[in-house]
Amino acid sequence: MTQSHPRISKAVIPAAGLGTRFLPATKATPKEMLPVVDKPAIQYVVEEAVSAGLDDVLMITGRNKRPLEDHFDRNYELESALQKKGDAHRLAKVQESSDLATMHYVRQGDPRGLGHAVLCAAPHVGHEPFAVLLGDDLIDPRDPLLQRMIEIQERHGGSVIALMEVAPEQIHLYGSAAVETTADSDVVKVTGLVEKPDAADAPSNYAIIGRYVLDPHIFDILRKTEPGRGGEIQLTDALQQLADDEKVGGPVHGVVFRGRRYDTGDRGDYLRAIVRLACEREDLGPDFRTWLRTYVAEEMQES
Repeated sequence: MTQSHPRISKAVIPAAGLGTRFLPATKATPKEMLPVVDKPAIQYVVEEAVSAGLDDVLMITGRNKRPLEDHFDRNYELESALQKKGDAHRLAKVQESSDLATMHYVRQGDPRGLGHAVLCAAPHVGHEPFAVLLGDDLIDPRDPLLQRMIEIQERHGGSVIALMEVAPEQIHLYGSAAVETTADSDVVKVTGLVEKPDAADAPSNYAIIGRYVLDPHIFDILRKTEPGRGGEIQLTDALQQLADDEKVGGPVHGVVFRGRRYDTGDRGDYLRAIVRLACEREDLGPDFRTWLRTYVAEEMQES
């Protein structure tokens, strides 16, 4: 008989990073506000949470992140101007972000890593399981990863992380998981975790990507977790403790994701994400794909 676990209703989005890889663009603009076609990256992430049934969203911010709050707030002057112009289409686009979810904000005063950012959510989350979504990973809405993770957490309890198979030479860029198979082809049981290991030391080529569904016991562990790799409090280290002792916070499972993921944390991948999403848009795709084919053909001829 399947055990029932508390329904998840809250999402946490850490957004306090400095965005140094995108300087100078992020000197005064939060990296989460960089546009992916015509929406900031952060809006895609909030939309994903809402699509999974999580309309209570806490954003962990920092200094110079006020534009994030403004984006999800009302802009009465702009709305009034669009109304007077009779531009109902753009008015709806402007109002869409402010109507998405119930938004909350808390500042991570001292940027001490992802584990510390998650710990900042403890007063808001309380004793409920919750989701964590990192803004660097955009998941295509046609591939409902978060819904699947919530389903697995509600079935098994504990925590669930998103995993993706990567080439061995890339595993040093991610956390790596040691796993055991389960009856579900896309679900594994996590037995160990290592943050950004060398390829020779990685337990597998299953990489942790930016989606988590966490048991609230993670907060007690994070309060005691010492700084790890990079001198930061690593969420991976706390999850390792949960995997080691299922009596505290339940097991850790992984959902192996084989869908469409857009990595906006790297400049090259950010550009590729824009091209892929623009190509798939009904309003932009046909003309953009035609131009892109012509451009690529011309470049190949010149080379």
